[in-house]
Amino acid sequence: MSESELLVGVAGAGAFGRNHLRVIRESGRAELAGVYDIDPAKAAAAAQEFGCRAYESLDELAGHCQAAITAVPTIAHRDVACRLLDAGLDVLVEKPIAVTVEEAREMIGVATRRGRILQVGHLERYNPAVTAAQKLVTLPLFFEIHRLSVFTPRSLDIDVVADLMIHDLDIVLAMTGRMPEEVRAAGIPVLSDKADIANVRLAFPGGCIANLTASRVSTERVRKLRFFQPRQYISVDYAKQECFAIGVDDNRQVRLMPQNVVKNEPLRVQLESFLDCIAGRAKPVVDGEAAAHALELAHVIVREMEDHRSVVARSLAATSIQSGS
Repeated sequence: MSESELLVGVAGAGAFGRNHLRVIRESGRAELAGVYDIDPAKAAAAAQEFGCRAYESLDELAGHCQAAITAVPTIAHRDVACRLLDAGLDVLVEKPIAVTVEEAREMIGVATRRGRILQVGHLERYNPAVTAAQKLVTLPLFFEIHRLSVFTPRSLDIDVVADLMIHDLDIVLAMTGRMPEEVRAAGIPVLSDKADIANVRLAFPGGCIANLTASRVSTERVRKLRFFQPRQYISVDYAKQECFAIGVDDNRQVRLMPQNVVKNEPLRVQLESFLDCIAGRAKPVVDGEAAAHALELAHVIVREMEDHRSVVARSLAATSIQSGS
């Protein structure tokens, strides 16, 4: 390890943790210090695969790192991240930041008190196509966003809003710079006991509207964002990392303007950004506050979905009674 390389460890050896282990190992700016997992066998297997040490406890991992990535189940984010922050480490925690906004605020408080970096893994903000689109933002008036995935058994401890849609909520909040004043939402469980598909309509001060659909029970994988603003339409394909704009000039001529996007793995870009923040003691692209706002909005959406389900249940009950009479 060179003097300029930072010792970075990973808490959690699941699918996300293993991806983080890979990009840290491949980075020329960080040294992979090791991994900890509550399952020692899983930690040992990951350590062998990525050529690092498996630690027997979180405290032991913290004692051998300068920074750490938290890739444990969401329910453990607060406890693990706060222990690492209290140990004096800069921390990148996977999204969503926590289960509740109160937990998120506690994490932010510990980071502030300890003078540590707290970055949150809203990965799409580091997608080069999103970076290109953000440079075009003037006055967004309408968003249409689709995020569809095939079903996998991972992340079933959270609903589709916290699992998938929260990426797009974070981006919309970043592009509008404000919270919505009205939220309408519907969602239903299909293959799990939590909502697996959801549709949301957000109304912002100033007239901007955002329609978002997220599903983890689709037959195809779709990751697309479109937004409209005066004289311009911008389209982003997250998966293909493509961004183009269609604009109207002063002569009412329509112009197609493909944006220059230098493709890169968002996880690598996110790690580089994390390392930059640590080196310069700078505010992350997605800090605790931004992540807390996205989580707060996600909770409002979930409450709206629950209200909608109650209305549907009453309608079904009334229909059943009428049919039986």
